[in-house]
Amino acid sequence: MTDNTAAQPLAGRVALVAGATRGAGRQIAVQLGAAGATVYATGRTTRDRRSEYDRPETIEETGELVTAAGGTGIAVPVDHLVPEQVRDLIARIDAEQGRLDVLVNDIWGAEKMVTWNEPVWKQPLDAGLRTLRLAIDTHIITSHFALPLLIRNPGGLVVEVGDGTTDYNDANYRLSVFYDLAKVSVNRLAFSQGHELREHGCTAVALTPGWLRSEMMLEHFGVTEQTWRDGCDQDPHFAISETPAFVGRAVVALAADPDRARWNGQSLSSGGLAPVYGFTDLDGSQPDALRYLVEVVEAGKPADVTGYR
Repeated sequence: MTDNTAAQPLAGRVALVAGATRGAGRQIAVQLGAAGATVYATGRTTRDRRSEYDRPETIEETGELVTAAGGTGIAVPVDHLVPEQVRDLIARIDAEQGRLDVLVNDIWGAEKMVTWNEPVWKQPLDAGLRTLRLAIDTHIITSHFALPLLIRNPGGLVVEVGDGTTDYNDANYRLSVFYDLAKVSVNRLAFSQGHELREHGCTAVALTPGWLRSEMMLEHFGVTEQTWRDGCDQDPHFAISETPAFVGRAVVALAADPDRARWNGQSLSSGGLAPVYGFTDLDGSQPDALRYLVEVVEAGKPADVTGYR
């Protein structure tokens, strides 16, 4: 019999990736599947109905990608602002699996609502408050129902996916009062949940992927994953971007680490974890941003990467 422990270190584990329709959430789910996990992938956009994002990616596609990667993908349409839907989701996981080992709170869905570089008194109030509900309330609702299942077994992991480490966000205004508050709050949620989970032998962390080459970002720059560096001509900061798979592999590394509790309550970045655990991006780089910087410096070209974490 072949030993798949090294290839699939999360075989037998059960994960919930809340907000897995696209971007970081999708690839976190896929990489957990590649490591052997059973992954419940949730989101609002299905093949029958789109969310307010109005994008083509669907939660069913994510489930299929998880299975194709070697795991078991289970797509469940869920609006994480509706407590009853989240309650029923966790009851289903309990009934079908009897455990939950990894919870990834990646729910966001407010990108198109944010008004950038305008003071709070010029911001659309309804859109701003909905941004906070999508970014913060969804995470709290999900944890409220999911954590009683997760703490049944010591070793459970909660990953709060945000944007920017605590150190970075504390020192930098994030271009909108509402966006700024949302991203600071997600990191603090990890700290608070880490405090509450410690006595149960479980761990919570905040994790930022840095500048993500998501589907939306590639479209914004008019590039593909193969031609992404062309986007650096429009904005040199794009040089620090990574594929969504990179943060997915960071989550796998944390979930597979028997000493993951050393990170409890901390704010982490996928780029910072890569040299610790030795994982790479899809093309084998560790990470793309650093390799790119070496190339542009050797070529004598300028590369402004202020804010890289």
